[in-house]
Order: sequence, then C-alpha cells, then structure tokens
Amino acid sequence: MKLGSIIMNQQQILEEIVADQIKTDLPVITIGDTIDVHVRIIEGEKERIQVYQGVLIARKGRGINESITVRRIVANQGVERVFPLNSPRIAKIEVVRRGDARRSKLYFLRDRIGKSRRLRDQRRDLDRLKKDEAANVG
Repeated sequence: MKLGSIIMNQQQILEEIVADQIKTDLPVITIGDTIDVHVRIIEGEKERIQVYQGVLIARKGRGINESITVRRIVANQGVERVFPLNSPRIAKIEVVRRGDARRSKLYFLRDRIGKSRRLRDQRRDLDRLKKDEAANVG
C-alpha cells in the first residue's frame, strides 16, 4: 500500500465526517459585495443577534475551514472582522448590494479614503448570478 493512497483515504474520511457540519443555506456571495452578517452574541444566559454590515474583501479556505473577511467603517476607523462561514455563531448572511471587483482580495481598500473607497455596482453578468442563486435554492 502506498503512502499517497493512505493520505488520500484519511482526507476522504475527514471530508465525510465534516460534511454534515457544512452550511448549505448560504447565499451566493462574491468579493466586493456589501453583506449583512447576523452574528449570535451570547451574554450570560441571554442570546441576541447583532448585524455586522460591511464589504466582503477576502475569502479563504475551503470546506469546513472556509472564512470571510468583512470590512466596515466605524467613526472614520476601518474595522475588519473574520468570520468562519460554517460557524454556528452566524445566524444568516444577506447580500445588500453587489459590488464589481476584479480582484480576489480587496486589501487595497484599506488605503482608500472617502468616495474612492466605494466599489461600482455590478451590472455585468447579473442574469448569470440570478440563475446561480435560483440553482442553489432549488
């Protein structure tokens, strides 16, 4: 038995174990979208949901380890927060506005100030995205 096949079998076993923990109800989100992330906050015995709205500037990982980075501006300070996509702390994610980005990571927005911080609305391939969302729902 080869070492490569043993490692591959271990990887398949791990993917089968975490398959039921991966969320399937997530919307189609792309880099540059303005999104609302509804986060469950537990304070003592009470639980509430806090909405974090910002621009999706990065997405990394795959499967159970996939995470997103959302950036927003609070009191003229940039705040970035990293959310594991499959975390039970995330109640839901909503797309507020589609942004047009030609990069996979929008770290250059950290240096932008004022109106140059905004991204264009995505008008290209809007029909394709609607079809993708309809396919994911149905």
